[in-house]
Amino acid sequence: MDRIFLLLLLSVPAAAPKGSHSLLMLTTYIEGQTPFPHFGYVFMLDDVKVLYYDGETRTFIRRGNTTNEDEVFDSAELLTINDQTERSFREKSAVVAQKLNQTDGLVFQKLLLCELKDNGEPGQMVTRFGFQGSTIDELQYLDKTFTYDSTTNETVQMLKMPLENSKWRHEKVCYPVCLQILKNFLEKRGNQVNRKVKPKVRLLQSDLSSGSRVSCLATGFYPRHINLTLFRDGQPVSDDEITGGDLLPNDDGTYQMRKILEIRKEEQGEKHNYTCTATHLSLDNKLEVKLEYDHGTPLKPVLGSVLGSVLPVVVLVMVIVVAVVIWRVRKAGKMWVKFVNMI
Repeated sequence: MDRIFLLLLLSVPAAAPKGSHSLLMLTTYIEGQTPFPHFGYVFMLDDVKVLYYDGETRTFIRRGNTTNEDEVFDSAELLTINDQTERSFREKSAVVAQKLNQTDGLVFQKLLLCELKDNGEPGQMVTRFGFQGSTIDELQYLDKTFTYDSTTNETVQMLKMPLENSKWRHEKVCYPVCLQILKNFLEKRGNQVNRKVKPKVRLLQSDLSSGSRVSCLATGFYPRHINLTLFRDGQPVSDDEITGGDLLPNDDGTYQMRKILEIRKEEQGEKHNYTCTATHLSLDNKLEVKLEYDHGTPLKPVLGSVLGSVLPVVVLVMVIVVAVVIWRVRKAGKMWVKFVNMI
């Protein structure tokens, strides 16, 4: 079940800016028949999964730790928060089920994220509440200032009291608890999230029936922040000509990125010089690679390891997101519109 939460996080925007650290908690509550636990959550330290909570067994399951982490958080304190959160989900679910006359396939999620800046000072905290894979509202807290955004039809007067209560809980309870757990995890996992792994970069050209393709691939790097640029005759190729550029995970905890330029047959007579550069925290200087021609076989060893790690992740993302996040959304029809109007 914790893998489901991790895959869902691929759609969450990058949490912390370069040099800072974040702790993200994604909670999911499912009402109705499901092969998964009805309630649970996952903790992510930056982009590393460190903890999973199973609501069925009320147990904390640590991930990837090499040392004792019992003192990282107060189990009793978290269990109390868990009970309050699950109770809140059940209450929301009861209201929605009554309004929609549906008790099966209701999926609620809550995302909570806090940050530490690169200078060690507290950063922002973000809380999002979602239903059936869509965000209902979002509360941000930074420098003792709250920002609230909602997609519901509730008036300011209706929101005033519950929003004030929520702000108090965030400022006095959630924010300090989240920051303390983040600091404690960083003491234990600092080497893991602060490690630097250099990218392997290749620039290849291959023939297509419609012309040819120039592809710049960077893989095996950590952390995730990278600047990959494709050049033509010394000038950056414009973004509207480029496809790809998505950050994808490898199965060893590193990342990869690919940028592709398609060249039409009528343009192949034009002679151009292509290069690709990568800028990354693990590199002292910008890395520049020159174009190689792909004859078919030389590329296989490189792409074999890359695709072997990416394809299972892509397949799992497609299956899990369709099955869990957009839970019976087609069958529900206009349920989302009704839900927004009644909250």
